Amino acid sequence: MKIVVLAGGLSPERNVSLSSGALICQALRQRGHRVALVDLFFGLEGFCGDMEQLYDQPIPESFKRVSRQAPDLKQVRASRTDQSPSAIGPGVLELCAGADIAFLALHGACGEDGRIQATLDLLGVPYTGSGCLPSAIAMDKDLTKRLVEGQVTTPPWQVVTVTRDNLDTLTQETQLPVVVKPIDSGSSIGVFIARDKEELHQALESSSSLGGRTILERYVQGREIQVAVLDGKALPSIEIIPKEGFYDYENKYQPGAALEVCPAQIPEQWEKRLGEAALSVFKTVGLSVYARADFIVSEDGTPYFLEINTLPGMTPTSLVPQEAAAVGIDYGTLCEMIIEKSLEARKEAL
Repeated sequence: MKIVVLAGGLSPERNVSLSSGALICQALRQRGHRVALVDLFFGLEGFCGDMEQLYDQPIPESFKRVSRQAPDLKQVRASRTDQSPSAIGPGVLELCAGADIAFLALHGACGEDGRIQATLDLLGVPYTGSGCLPSAIAMDKDLTKRLVEGQVTTPPWQVVTVTRDNLDTLTQETQLPVVVKPIDSGSSIGVFIARDKEELHQALESSSSLGGRTILERYVQGREIQVAVLDGKALPSIEIIPKEGFYDYENKYQPGAALEVCPAQIPEQWEKRLGEAALSVFKTVGLSVYARADFIVSEDGTPYFLEINTLPGMTPTSLVPQEAAAVGIDYGTLCEMIIEKSLEARKEAL
């Protein structure tokens, strides 16, 4: 099968996406597929050969490293030679059109928000994961929580737009402790747990630099447990226990920074409730193929739904591959399952 793996792009999760793409490309090549790995944003910039040659090129080292810091997107954008305002680099869509499927190793904006899915739909190019509308819904944490509020338990929240004019007012009026996070980002980029006014003020200032539209969610004390859904079934849960702080960007992608226990060491009843809640969100939002739902489980076993990720990470430290491995699905098989179920989903959507 000819597969184009789309990675990188222009979002705060760019570096994570590059690492996911490299691992997916390697795994699929090992299973006999012809795979081209391309950065969605830079595309075929500087490439002058036949596109078929891309299926045989070695994986660049720049794709394999995950930085401990989010990228400087202004610098990334400025480094593209053509300086086009397009989020899609030259030759990307032409390359995808010649493949059997595009494997989306993208995260965040330009990947999980439905825009690339809609573009590929218009071109008639199959792709992995959920369709454009469910992807767009799931990317918006506020909209997702509104849709599933009657189906699952979720911490109380409000949406605010942080500006210089209301920064001090929000700092004084918001009840603590509170979780501050962008409405449409992932990988815990821009997420803060504020326990005092100083921490809250700093968190809101940081949020304003990521667009300003922000979720203020009541902090729930508990265990951080995540559940992947694959082919309509909940996989075994995985508990995240950071050695320091909480499961932020650095703890997610720095090997050894967090203890990850799969299956989570929890009562059977808790596991059942988590699986049911993850499936309920998955179905209510209209997702397909795979996703990962994030929860905080309180002391009494109540799963508090936080968000759902439609293109969860596939890096060496990512959670979905670990959950799949717990039921005997190795990484390469997981990638092929995602492709198979995605092709079925695209046919059903026609």
